[in-house]
Amino acid sequence: MLCWLLPDHGIFSTLTLHGNTKWLPRQLVFLALVWAWSDARCLTDAFAEALPQVCDLFPCQLPNTYQGFMNALLAHTAELIPLLRRVLHVRMRQIGGRFWRSDGWVPLAFDGSRCTAPRTHSNEASFCSRTYGKGKTATYRKKKSKGLRRRKNRAHPTQPPVPQTWLTLLWHMGLRLPWSWRIGPSNASERTHAAEMLAEESFPAHTLFCGDAGFVGYDFWSGILSAGHHFLVRVGGNVNLLAESDGYVCENKGRQRSVLCWPEAAKKAGRPPLRLRLFRVRIGKATVWMLTSVRERARLTVSQAERFYRLRWGVEVEFRNLKQTMARGALRCRTAARLVAELEWALMALAVAELFATKEQSDRRGRGPDRAPALDPKGRSLAETLRVIRRSLRGADGGPIAERLRAARTDGYQRKKSKKARYRPPNPDKKPLGEPKIRRMEWEERSQWKQLHANARK
Repeated sequence: MLCWLLPDHGIFSTLTLHGNTKWLPRQLVFLALVWAWSDARCLTDAFAEALPQVCDLFPCQLPNTYQGFMNALLAHTAELIPLLRRVLHVRMRQIGGRFWRSDGWVPLAFDGSRCTAPRTHSNEASFCSRTYGKGKTATYRKKKSKGLRRRKNRAHPTQPPVPQTWLTLLWHMGLRLPWSWRIGPSNASERTHAAEMLAEESFPAHTLFCGDAGFVGYDFWSGILSAGHHFLVRVGGNVNLLAESDGYVCENKGRQRSVLCWPEAAKKAGRPPLRLRLFRVRIGKATVWMLTSVRERARLTVSQAERFYRLRWGVEVEFRNLKQTMARGALRCRTAARLVAELEWALMALAVAELFATKEQSDRRGRGPDRAPALDPKGRSLAETLRVIRRSLRGADGGPIAERLRAARTDGYQRKKSKKARYRPPNPDKKPLGEPKIRRMEWEERSQWKQLHANARK
């Protein structure tokens, strides 16, 4: 399987190594993946287990100490990870089949989450916010509970914040595989991370980016449109839109209306407005307002948009896979640089494991009409996939790995009760999103818009 992923050393031809280096980049990648797949609790134990396994599979010369291995990762992770991500994209397209595109689109979802880190000086300096406790919400809470807080602090003085890394993930919604990611401190902006990925990476034609209410803004949307792609995001009271006429009625399963996104900064800079579609759908018990740059209803219907937004929820499951199944909710490295390398290779190992399972489950057996259809990636089980990989690396006899990966599926029985948590503590910071703010265009705005059209035609 690893040879299918990286059949030769050609991908690493641009990588520069030190003259005394005795290992090859491909061998280091294999060792890092096996190290990240290990279920050992300590990273040193995981390396001690992974080293002989890789040497048995591919007899080669590798870093034989944990310190040497980590130093090699620190020196080359920044170059290796982008190369491997491009390989993943090629392999995903090869095995994608009918799941590569949905309704003519390559659907990619944005979202962000945090992972905790050990409380060390290095991690605190790199990942903790320097303005922690000085925001408006924190100041308001201190004033509100001043007397109670004073009494509590005498017995339990406050501690500095726990270091956390912010992870922004770009996720393929059809294949349910990680596409790309960015890592930053706990106060990093997921929208800024997403803008970096859009600017630095290339994407297939007809890519549709789907995000929640955090991925809004004229500049962010303009970046997606200027790259030739489209977006579908949830909006609420955090956006201000313009209606071209009075009596605005939102699209509702059959009517089509357009709105304009034209903030004051764009007007003053002489930039044109963005013409978008706004509609609302019912998802569960909530009414969700959706905004898209696809103005042709034939290319993206309301039902298709609703289905895409439901698929976007799978990125939350991917975060659960990383934090619980891969046990990376609490990272273990005690220095900031090594901790970033640990998370980078955990994400790459997660993507490669799921890619292996998807490849085997999409491989159709038989010929002609007897060929079995590719299995839906929605039923793929990461926990079972990791069990198969770990047993194979340890030499346990369990049959061909391809057959076992094909059977790495979630259970199919019908549950009689919901798996939703019985008790969910309230989140005081989470307020209702509300409805988008829409107003009619003023006469001055309409005149400026016409002038911009006239200048564009010249």
